[in-house]
Amino acid sequence: MRVFDAHPRSLDNKARRGRGTAMTAHATHDTPAHDASARRTTPELRGPQIVSTNGTASLHLTLAVCDYEHVREIAQGIVRAEGIALTPLVFPSIEEITYRFTKNLEWDVSELSFGKYISLSSQGNAPMVAIPVFPSRVHRHSAIYIRSDRGIRSAKDLEGKSVGIPEWAQTAGIYVRGFLAEDEGVDLAKIRWLQAGVNEPGRAEKVALKLPAGIQYQARPDTSLSAMLDSGEVDAVISARAPAAFFRPGESVVRLYPDFRAAEERFFKKTGIFPIMHLMTMRRAAFEQHPWIAMNLTKMFDEAKRRCFDLIRDFTCARLPLPWAAAMVDEIAAKYGPDPYPYGVEASLPTLEAFCRYANDQGVTHRPMTVDELFPREVRGTARV
Repeated sequence: MRVFDAHPRSLDNKARRGRGTAMTAHATHDTPAHDASARRTTPELRGPQIVSTNGTASLHLTLAVCDYEHVREIAQGIVRAEGIALTPLVFPSIEEITYRFTKNLEWDVSELSFGKYISLSSQGNAPMVAIPVFPSRVHRHSAIYIRSDRGIRSAKDLEGKSVGIPEWAQTAGIYVRGFLAEDEGVDLAKIRWLQAGVNEPGRAEKVALKLPAGIQYQARPDTSLSAMLDSGEVDAVISARAPAAFFRPGESVVRLYPDFRAAEERFFKKTGIFPIMHLMTMRRAAFEQHPWIAMNLTKMFDEAKRRCFDLIRDFTCARLPLPWAAAMVDEIAAKYGPDPYPYGVEASLPTLEAFCRYANDQGVTHRPMTVDELFPREVRGTARV
C-alpha cells in the first residue's frame, strides 16, 4: 500500500475556494521533510490522504460518530462509500465528539450538534460543512424537568422562574424554547436562565452567542444543574440528558409533560417538526478538495439506515432486545410513512426551517440562516433516471 498526502497548504485562497483543483499529491515515503511539515499544518488546512492498493486509489477519511444501530454496519465496514477508505471512531456520547471537533477538528467526518453547526455557520467561520444526514432525531417534550414543589403545572408557569440549561446553544434546548415560545406562548425574557453542566460543574458554551435584548442569562461554572435542582436554586431544567436529581428516590423532580409521548405526537401532527439533534459534517478543507465525498458519504449513511430498518423489521429473529420490536417498526411506518426517520433536505424541510427560525429568535445564530445555506449544492439534489 502506498500513502499520498493531498494537502492544500500550497494553494492560495482563490484556489482553495475553487475546491482544490490545483491539488498535487506527494508520495510521503519519498519526502520525509514534507511529512514533518504536514504534521504542523493547522487542522483547518490539513488534507486527507490518498491510499493506493493494487493500483486502485481511495481517499482515506476518519469518522467520529456515536454508537447507533443505523450506523453500525458502517463502523463494521459492511456498508462503504465509493472511493473512500474509512477509519471509524465510535464514541458512547456526543459531548466528547462535539468538544474535540469544534476545538481541534481531530477527524475528517464528524457527527455534530446542530446548534453548534448553525451558530458557527452564521458567523461565517465554520471550518466544517454539513450533509443532510441526521443520525440523532429526538422529540423533546421529555426534556423539561421541574421541581414538584414549585407550583409548575403548565408551560406558562415557567415564567418568573429560574431554569437551568447545559448550554444556551444546546440543540435540544433550542427546540424546547422554540416550541415553548411559539406554541405555548411562553415569554422567554420572563425566565431567569442559569447555565451549568448537567451533573458536573465547569461546562461552558462552545460558540459565541448574540442573545436578544431582555434575556436574563448567567453562567454558573461553579455548580451543576442537578445540584441546583436539589438545592432549589433552580425551579426547572431543560436538558437532553436527564439530571441525576431526576433519578433520586421520591418525586421531588418530575417531567413537565408526564405523558410526553402524547404531547410529542400532537406537536408532530400539528407542525410536521421531528427535531434533528445531530447532523454529519465534513472538515471544510477535505470537502473543498474533494467535493464528491459529500454525496458519496450521504449515500453510505442512507444505505446503512435502510439496511438497519430491514433488519429490525425481520421477524425471523430479534434484532433488538425488545418484544414486538419488528411490529413496532411497522406500526410507526404505517403512521409516519415508509421512512419514519428521513435524511435529506426535502423530507425534513419543516424541521429545518423551524430550527433556523428558533436559532435566530434566540440569538444562537448571528444572522437569519436559510436552509439552503446549511448544506452544499452537491447534496441538495440527486440524479433522476
